[in-house]
Amino acid sequence: MPKMPLWKWIDIPPVWLLAHLLGAWQIRQLSLPGFGGPWADFAGGLLVGGGLILMGLALIELRKGQTTPIPHQQADHLVQTGIYRRSRNPIYLGDALLLTGVILYWGVAPALLLVPLFVTIITRRFILPEEDALRRKFRKEFFRYTQRTRRWI
Repeated sequence: MPKMPLWKWIDIPPVWLLAHLLGAWQIRQLSLPGFGGPWADFAGGLLVGGGLILMGLALIELRKGQTTPIPHQQADHLVQTGIYRRSRNPIYLGDALLLTGVILYWGVAPALLLVPLFVTIITRRFILPEEDALRRKFRKEFFRYTQRTRRWI
């Protein structure tokens, strides 16, 4: 396995997710208008649970496919099975669901603006470069995959 510079180990989606969760927490501490109640707790729990399940299913498929889940590393195989038949990026989708769910659970409406920001950052910093690498390595196979499977849902 090739060595990666330290900054690439730090520039990973979980760090970006944590930063956005901390931002949502800060907004919560400001006591800005929000929402809440049982419906928000329930919806938030469903989204967090769904996000974690998606991430788990994706990691299982990557392991079966004998390829890495670590961003900035070259994939050994193009995984198109399991949850990857429904989404090309189920781990990132799971991250977005988790972020949304926590924000709902915390009841901090203004922090919902962090979700599209997170999705934009993840798309630009990780998804587009990863797709470019897959396109170069797997060419026609990746093209066919993109025709069958959407990027997010």
